[in-house]
Amino acid sequence: MVVEDNALNLKLFCDLLRAHDYETEAVSDGREALATARAFMPDLVIMDIQMPHVSGLELIQAMKREPALAAIPIMAVTAYAARGDEERIRAAGAEAFVSKPISVMRFVEAVEGLV
Repeated sequence: MVVEDNALNLKLFCDLLRAHDYETEAVSDGREALATARAFMPDLVIMDIQMPHVSGLELIQAMKREPALAAIPIMAVTAYAARGDEERIRAAGAEAFVSKPISVMRFVEAVEGLV
């Protein structure tokens, strides 16, 4: 499952995943992420951190609080990586962190390491 408000990034991430034989579920509005995760039960969530309405950090924490979703690995992706952000994101519950612009090779390696 990919949670990303930027349409181009959402398409890129989903296309990359599909090219490596992963089924994807795209979510462009973070407010729909929990309900979609409950319905889709993904093997991995790729989560943008900077989104309108609800932050990726809040969504990561909410997913990790739900017993049915807590074991799903989360890879956080953000364009605004400041000092200490990776630590905060991992403390919220993300198992991996990738900064934008992404390296395609690093992105795929991170996905393969989590699923």
